[in-house]
Formats: sequence, C-alpha cells, structure tokens
Amino acid sequence: MTETFRHNPELSRYELEVDGLLAVADYQRSGHRLVIPHVEADMALRGTGAAGRLMSKVAETARAEGMRITPLCSYAAAWLKRNDPDLIA
Repeated sequence: MTETFRHNPELSRYELEVDGLLAVADYQRSGHRLVIPHVEADMALRGTGAAGRLMSKVAETARAEGMRITPLCSYAAAWLKRNDPDLIA
C-alpha cells in the first residue's frame, strides 16, 4: 500500500492518496481557524481507516501551524471529539 498526504491549496483541501484513490478534507481558513465543511473518501477506501488517517494528518498540520479546527462535517467533528478534542474551535 502506497500512501501520500498532501495539501492542495488550489482546491482548498487536504488529500490522502492511497494506491491511487483519494480521501479529501475540504477547508476554509478563517484567521487561526481551519473550517472543515466536508470529508470524503473514495468508495473503495471506506471502512479502511483512510479518512481517519487523513484527519490525523490534518490535525497534525493544524497544530504545527498554531491553528484550531472548526468541524462542520459530522465525520470531522466525531473524529476530533474522539481523537483530538483540544483542537476544536
């Protein structure tokens, strides 16, 4: 399995590519907040933990940049509550 995390500022999203398939987290920046309205994984990735690994990288990136996350997406909100509640803005 080959996995690559990247920031795609042209599309305002973070991407996790797994064997050519994508999990994405759309975002908007608002001051020191990263607003996440949508997280989605390719159908073939669902149930594999790819979206969770993506959110882990997004949280790591936000923390490194001194940002907090405002999750509008129910998946992002649930993931943050379980794994990194201190980042929720």
